[in-house]
Amino acid sequence: MGTDIDNRPDPETLLARIEAEAERAQRGKLKIFFGACPGVGKTYAMLNAAQTLRGQGAEVLVGLVETHGRSETARLLDGLEVLPPKLVAYQDRQLHEFDLDAALARKPALILVDELAHSNVAGSRHPKRWQDVEELLAAGINVYTTVNVQHLESLNDIVGGITGIQVRETLPDRVFDQADEVALVDLPPDELLQRMKEGKVYLPHQAERAIQNFFRKGNLIALRELALRRTADRVDAQMREYRNDQSIRGVWQAKERLLVCVGPGAGGDRLVRAAARLAANLHADWITAYVETPRLQRLSEENRDKILKTLALARELGAETATLSGQEDAPTLLAYAVSRNVSKLVVGKSLRTGLSRMLRAPLSDRLSSLATDVDVYVVAHEEEAMPTGKASPMPLDMELEPTAKLRSHGYFWAAGVCALTTVLAKLVLPWSDLANLIMFYLVGVVWIAARHGRGPATLGSVLSVLAFDFFFVPPRMSFSVSDTRYLLTFFIMLAVALTISTLASNLRYQARIALYRERRTRALNELGRELASALMAEQIVDTAIVHLESLFQARAYILLPDTQDKLLVPPMASDRKTLPLDSAIGQWVYDHQQPAGMGTQSLAGAPMHYLPLKAPMRTRGVLAMLPSQKRLLFLPEQARLLETLASQIALALERVHYVEIARDAIVRMESERLRNGLLSALSHDLRTPLTVLAGLADSLPLAGPPLPPAQAEIAQAIRAESLRTSLLVSNLLDMARLQEGQVRLKREWQPLEEVVGTALQTLSGVLARHEIHVDLPADLPLLEFDSVLMERVFCNLLENAAKYTPVGSRIEIGARNEGDWITITVADNGPGLPPGKEKALFEKFTRGHDESSVAGVGLGLAIVHAIVEAHKGTVSAENRPEGGARFVITLPAGEPPSVPMED
Repeated sequence: MGTDIDNRPDPETLLARIEAEAERAQRGKLKIFFGACPGVGKTYAMLNAAQTLRGQGAEVLVGLVETHGRSETARLLDGLEVLPPKLVAYQDRQLHEFDLDAALARKPALILVDELAHSNVAGSRHPKRWQDVEELLAAGINVYTTVNVQHLESLNDIVGGITGIQVRETLPDRVFDQADEVALVDLPPDELLQRMKEGKVYLPHQAERAIQNFFRKGNLIALRELALRRTADRVDAQMREYRNDQSIRGVWQAKERLLVCVGPGAGGDRLVRAAARLAANLHADWITAYVETPRLQRLSEENRDKILKTLALARELGAETATLSGQEDAPTLLAYAVSRNVSKLVVGKSLRTGLSRMLRAPLSDRLSSLATDVDVYVVAHEEEAMPTGKASPMPLDMELEPTAKLRSHGYFWAAGVCALTTVLAKLVLPWSDLANLIMFYLVGVVWIAARHGRGPATLGSVLSVLAFDFFFVPPRMSFSVSDTRYLLTFFIMLAVALTISTLASNLRYQARIALYRERRTRALNELGRELASALMAEQIVDTAIVHLESLFQARAYILLPDTQDKLLVPPMASDRKTLPLDSAIGQWVYDHQQPAGMGTQSLAGAPMHYLPLKAPMRTRGVLAMLPSQKRLLFLPEQARLLETLASQIALALERVHYVEIARDAIVRMESERLRNGLLSALSHDLRTPLTVLAGLADSLPLAGPPLPPAQAEIAQAIRAESLRTSLLVSNLLDMARLQEGQVRLKREWQPLEEVVGTALQTLSGVLARHEIHVDLPADLPLLEFDSVLMERVFCNLLENAAKYTPVGSRIEIGARNEGDWITITVADNGPGLPPGKEKALFEKFTRGHDESSVAGVGLGLAIVHAIVEAHKGTVSAENRPEGGARFVITLPAGEPPSVPMED
């Protein structure tokens, strides 16, 4: 029993698998024909597979295929529908590109899109073709495509090292890994070289040059091994996925997790790619972290951008990224590794030697000495470049960051403080030793460092030593030193001053950073508090814009959708009319729930950054940002803050949306209650006089001598109108009872033809001028329903058909057995239903085309809907292709009781 319990699948894992399968079921399937290099036959294999599917009756569309002049490949296009290419203007030329919009509009079952790693022409919706394919898959279209091993991002540097050629067009490994099927198209190097010589891959003069460069036999062997290994890794992943799906588990083992540390030096991209390959081989999750120490907080703009690009590459390769803050990188990394249960640390190899290595050990050595239960992997890379360029502190609020003018004033202050300290020391010299005077200068250096930073403090330290030597050390008023012991004093004084100035400067900088983060946290809390108190979407938008613009020093705008999921662009205030807002990009972001514009891979040329406001239930709008400085928006810490704020705004919008729905529902319920009460009271009060009026109209011809024809016609009209009004009153009363749940069904097993016949007999006068056709199969089973209410259903449907069709029209009643359900239809050949109102007709007080010429209050179909739903069935309305309207009722068949056979 215990073993059976242990082998049961984890409920959370099972739920996640079901959700993933449901999501995959809505997406198209991606099949990649994978090869080691050009010429192995990927496109040929793809077209051959497409021709096989076409022969089996599948719908195949050629979106874009590059035959490269190969006749045998081009012949496989025969019989396949080809999508016309899109002409794109580029540098005075017309280029043929894949027409994504036309493919989405055509929406075939399968589309062929060659060369997955291709870069689109500038100005296209997506910079890469694999992003076009992602959009096709999201639309439910199956895709066949091709790619070579050198285009995989994680193998790009390895292929470059083998072939000596850097391939610029790459795609993320996750696209390859998430493919539903990968078909390896393999060809031995000797056969490929023979095909090259025969001109089957390139033209003869191109082939000769290719064989001498990229297509050398050694290169082909290495590329083939890479392709085979990458395919084997994917097969292994499929095997592990199958084991998980089938709950095949051995002993419990902790999952491997890697932590990669990147910095401003060269080789960060190589380090990240190596870590991606290591994580793939170990089937491990991996994290890329950057530790921002006080020394690195003053990096130049160039080096900070380099770090951002490295972190972006890591995210592209599937890593989680983190930016950490700490005084020292090694302890900070280890603390984070322990908190995330990391088993392996990956760092780059330091190439520093000699004195610099002795003064400060490399990160790998410091991690190895501190780590006890974490493995440290060291990756070699290119010559390390030390951070260069003008220092550029981390982005703080403008009032927190000293301006260039204030920084220059700091050096004047340093000189002034040294002069003032010298004057004070001169005054106290008669009562103090020279050693005590040094303390005056150190206090001055501390003040300079605390007020003006490291640069002025360093200058103050040097000036203090020089002033002490010149004014106080014998011989005075000279830089000469009579006692060599003072040289040690000068050195110690300078070292202490520089150390104090550095510590004070770092403390000052950390204080400004802490103040900035405290303000940011306070702003985040204030935004959450104000959003929680907002009661309207407009209040949320106004509040969010104020806080976003203050935090990110940017112009912000929020687009909200209407009931048709189209983003609205309301009139802008005068100060916002200059915003380069593109509503089309906003609509794309809303529809695809992906960021676009500045700083993204979709429509990156747009001047604004567009972010979807995704709430738990659905996307609630789009946030557009125009930053004054790009780095203030796209630093990892800032980007996460923006995502957090966007989530808060989306949650607030969703809360207000459901508050409005709840309020409207309460109002509707109260209105319904009052209306039903009024209808019930009126119906009871009107039913008795209407019955008496109809009876009096019937008794007039019997009360005395025959009435003259004119009076008899009036009596008959009084009777007809009173009965019609009585029927309307009955409908009102029935509707009120159904709404209040006062109707109890008296279900009995009975044949359908009886209730249909009763309804036809009741409406014989109304249907006298119409052609009635009834088609009820003889083997139709008994149904369990309330005969009185079901008769009302057929009476309302038949009366409705008679009212809205011309005299002489045909009304058909039919039924058929569909297993667990019985389908009943009432159809006519009249003018049909108003387009778009098929569902609205079943709402109360809703009527058809010409409401003025047809008597009624619009309750008949609402009563039909309520009665059928009470019987656990459904009712719908539709227009017939041949003309006219058709109402379809489905009722559960159930299990009729057996009827004993009589002798």
